[in-house]
Amino acid sequence: MLLTRRRLILGAAAAVPIGVLALSRKESSMPTVTPEGPRRVREIERVVTAQRTSDGAGVNLNRILGGRELPMLDPFLLLDEFQSDNPNDYIAGFPDHPHRGFETVTYMLHGAMEHRDSVGNHGRLGPGTAQWMTAGRGIIHSEMPKQERGLMWGYQLWVNLPRKNKWRAPRYQDIPAEKIPERDLDGAHLRVVAGNAVGSTGPVQGIDVEPLFLDLALTKGARFAHDLPAGHSAFVYIVEGALRVGPSKRELRRGQLAVLAPGESFEAHCDAEQGRGLLLAARPLGEPVARRGPFVMNTDDEIRQAFDDYRSGRLLGG
Repeated sequence: MLLTRRRLILGAAAAVPIGVLALSRKESSMPTVTPEGPRRVREIERVVTAQRTSDGAGVNLNRILGGRELPMLDPFLLLDEFQSDNPNDYIAGFPDHPHRGFETVTYMLHGAMEHRDSVGNHGRLGPGTAQWMTAGRGIIHSEMPKQERGLMWGYQLWVNLPRKNKWRAPRYQDIPAEKIPERDLDGAHLRVVAGNAVGSTGPVQGIDVEPLFLDLALTKGARFAHDLPAGHSAFVYIVEGALRVGPSKRELRRGQLAVLAPGESFEAHCDAEQGRGLLLAARPLGEPVARRGPFVMNTDDEIRQAFDDYRSGRLLGG
C-alpha cells in the first residue's frame, strides 16, 4: 500500500502556517523570506548508500546510518530498514535483548511485528504504526514477526538520550496508524510522526532532542519545502523512487541517505514518476558517546557497568 495512494483531501480554505512553505508545481523554489532575511535552503552535504547486513537472530536488513560510512549523526545513532517478502529474511526476528541509554523508534510500512518486554508491556505494530521507546536505565525486550509470509517493511531508528536522562525509567509511546496526521498539499502527501508540519503536530511528544519525523511522498512535478531549526542535524532517506533535494537539485534515489548541510529550510521536488522519503531532524546533544552493542552511554566505564548489570540481572534496576 503506497503512501501516495492514501489521500486526505484538504478543503480549499486549509491554511499553511508561517514557517511552512508548500511549493506547488508552478511556484518558485526561492528561499522563504522573513523579516530577518532569507532562510537558507539546506544543501546536500554528503550521500551514503544503505548496506546489506544482518542483525537480531538473523534478520537481513539495510543499514543506512550507524555503519562504517556514517557511524552517527548526533543525536541519530542508527537507521535500519527491513524490507523483504522472503520469510527467511525476517522470520527469526529480534528475540529478547537489552537496551540502555537511548531511544528506539520503529516505523512500519507493511507487515506486523509484536513487541514484548521484561516488565509486562506488550503491543502489536502493524502497517502505518510507530513506536517510540525510551530505554532509559534499562529494558529487555523482543520484536518478533507476526506473519509467516508476505512483505515485511519497516524501519528502526536509534536516538541518543542526554546524559541527564540516560537513567530515567523506561517508557513507550505506541502510535496507531490512525493517530498519525496525514496532509495533502498539491502533489505532496505527508505523514507527521513527530514535530510540526503544515498545521499538524505529530503524536510523539516529550522527546529531549525535539525531533521532526516526516514521511513525505511527492508525485511527478510536485515540490515541497519546510523550515528546519538552524542548529538541528537533519537527513533525508529515499524510500521509493527519486527526489531532487536542495538548491543544487541533486537527485537522490531509492536506498540513498543525504546528510543536509546547515541552513534553515528543506526543499525537495520530484521529476520522476514518484518520490518518497523520510525527513528527520533533531537537536544534537554535543556530548561524549560511548557505545557497544545494545548500550549507549557517555563513558567506557558506563558501558562496562551496563554489561555487568545485564549479566548480574541488575539492568532493570539501574
